[in-house]
Amino acid sequence: MAMGHLTPGANTAPMTEINTTPLVDVMLVLLIIFIITAPLMTHSVKVDLPRASSTPTPEKPMTLQVFIDADNRVFVGSEAVDAADLEARFRDAVASDANAELHLKADRATRYERVAETMSAARRAGLGKIGFVTQPGEDRK
Repeated sequence: MAMGHLTPGANTAPMTEINTTPLVDVMLVLLIIFIITAPLMTHSVKVDLPRASSTPTPEKPMTLQVFIDADNRVFVGSEAVDAADLEARFRDAVASDANAELHLKADRATRYERVAETMSAARRAGLGKIGFVTQPGEDRK
């Protein structure tokens, strides 16, 4: 009975054959899985998906450019407007576009009272969005 004892005349070369039994086992398992799942792939559920239509992009609201210079004069666009006529101009803008926006540019030397009066006139006229336009300054640390 040979138990694999090393004898002086035995072949001591390393085994150079690859054991392919585990490879064949894995390949057979994969083959069985594919054989079972292949018929299931063709029997999928048919679903009639709803159609989607893209909604049109909303139009940008009209913007009123209001400038107040250092002499406290108010300009709508490039036209000078009296304080009495300012609210009427704002009402006309709201009548033409309910979502109109006011962009207010005031000079640094403008009195705050004039800015507040302009904002009040805009609110009374129904302008809901008022934005202040500023010039970017230096970062102070």
